[in-house]
Amino acid sequence: MQSNMAPHGMVVTPHHLASQSALAVLRDGGSAIEAMVSAAASIAVVYPHMNGLGGDGFWLIVPPEGEPIAIDASGAAGSLATPDAYAGLAQIPQRGPQAALTVAGTVSGWQEALTISQSLTGRALPLSRLLDDATRYADHGIPVTASQVSATASKLAELRDVPGFSSAFLLNGEVPHTGQRFRQPVLANTLRQLAREGLESFYRGELANAIAADAERLGMPITLEDLQNHRARRPAPLRLDHSRGTLWNLAPPTQGLVSLAILGITDRLAMADADEVDTVHRIVEATKQAFGLRDAHITDPRHLQVDIQSLLTPEWLEAMAAAIDTTQAAPWGKGKGPGDTVWMGAMDNSGLAVSFIQSIYHEFGSGVVLPGSGLLWQNRGTAFSLDPEHLLALAPGKQPFHTLNPAAARLKDGRTLVYGSMGGDGQPQTQATLFTRYVIQNMALQESIRAPRWLLGRTWGQSSDSLKLEGRFSEESSARLRTLGHEVEMLEEFSEAVGHAGAIVRHPDGVFEGAFDPRSNGSAAGY
Repeated sequence: MQSNMAPHGMVVTPHHLASQSALAVLRDGGSAIEAMVSAAASIAVVYPHMNGLGGDGFWLIVPPEGEPIAIDASGAAGSLATPDAYAGLAQIPQRGPQAALTVAGTVSGWQEALTISQSLTGRALPLSRLLDDATRYADHGIPVTASQVSATASKLAELRDVPGFSSAFLLNGEVPHTGQRFRQPVLANTLRQLAREGLESFYRGELANAIAADAERLGMPITLEDLQNHRARRPAPLRLDHSRGTLWNLAPPTQGLVSLAILGITDRLAMADADEVDTVHRIVEATKQAFGLRDAHITDPRHLQVDIQSLLTPEWLEAMAAAIDTTQAAPWGKGKGPGDTVWMGAMDNSGLAVSFIQSIYHEFGSGVVLPGSGLLWQNRGTAFSLDPEHLLALAPGKQPFHTLNPAAARLKDGRTLVYGSMGGDGQPQTQATLFTRYVIQNMALQESIRAPRWLLGRTWGQSSDSLKLEGRFSEESSARLRTLGHEVEMLEEFSEAVGHAGAIVRHPDGVFEGAFDPRSNGSAAGY
């Protein structure tokens, strides 16, 4: 299975319709950033169980020259999301209005990214052009994917009675079947409103008023003032100086630290000479070390107790690498669990590159669909703890922990790479696997994604934190991993549990190469 290559530009998304939306924008002379906004809007419609306008987003924009630009478009807990509001509960509910406790930031990220695009290119396509495909797909309908069907069926018991869910996502009261036409007319009207009034309307316009009114009626702890106070931020991205080049990822509240730390640790573990089992073992053991950093430090950036960038120094990375036993698995606790997300990438003819991720956290987020706007609201706030002494203790105005982290690299040989994956705890593991296979072990880009992967931690509907291997790993490999001390469980041959990965490379001669994940409905599309 070969990568797709093109001379002028490339996009990769986990749904082919979103890829086509982005590619059409590139053909119309739009930038990679504008193409990504179009893809982000389309995939919110065609993959609604994984992401949407009611969620959060993170951007890593790599210009042809100079430092990357990061955008944190994640929302904080609403002003009514006080610990007292959850009194008597052991934890924040995962579904329903009480789970819909953070402002949705993704649309603010679109706006911030378009501002950056215009500053870099000096031109801009109309917003209506960028939202056109998404509006049409919402209005006229799209064929339901097997992924959406599976998510709907598996989570129906906990979602059926959540306000707005059944009317939005069930067809005639039943789980839709694969290929059935699925329409979202109320969401289509919201997209038209945004195209007409501008993206600011989501937070400081007529749409914001409608969102706040619905939130109040439904008992969500978010107010109009919370929406009005929200702004996307541009934090400095985290940086790793790697033997093969410079790597970047997102700073807290994301776990970008984890993704960079794994690659910084494994850079010291002779990965070029590692066979399949040694590769898995070393990345898994590095993951355990990196998760320890994450759980000790990552929270709202205003509450950090340490300079996160300082944890990526050679001294830290060498100490963690030295702690790894290449012949024995270390014990570890529990991960953060699964998360539904989409990663997408785009590069244009100027060399501008985008690594982007958009999420509602769990499948279908909180399950709450606002009747006036058709917005499915995220449940990212369930990452908060109700323990007042916890690093992630709930507080109004506080940002929750995020698994989301888009990645990028400039390699010493002149290649530029954007890459990422969906999948909660699996995101940094998949990023490390893809980078190691492609950059360190010289595997072909598409094969780096297609080859069997693994997940250390929990997946959907499971409570075990075992090492889960796709079924294409041989019996010999799984047996060797058990001998090394790993608690191994087997998944199906191609499993969504290990995420939907993707990558784009711009080679030194300007040729683009893209690879998508066969576990998704995606594509790599260039021109």
